[in-house]
Amino acid sequence: MFLSFPVAVAYAADSSAKANPLFSMAPMILIFVVFYFLLIRPQQKKAKAHKELLSRIEKGDTAVTNGGIYGRVTSTSEDTIMMEIADNIRVKVARNAIATRKPKDG
Repeated sequence: MFLSFPVAVAYAADSSAKANPLFSMAPMILIFVVFYFLLIRPQQKKAKAHKELLSRIEKGDTAVTNGGIYGRVTSTSEDTIMMEIADNIRVKVARNAIATRKPKDG
């Protein structure tokens, strides 16, 4: 009786090795799905919204840079924006550095 118990455990361990490989990969697949919906998809939506915001910037808009500088857009080009941050003080800013935008005042 003492010898039969380890043999039964050995058979039980051997039979679990023949389990369906899909069940062994299920946790990995579940983790990927959770990461996709909690991390990847929201980041893609945010990037798409930021790209749309940058494409709508035009002369006269008020914008805020990532550094926190407020200014009025005086001119735009493909990859830069000229902003007036005070009277007769203009800075050239990379278009990607714009964080938020307000439409024209009037």
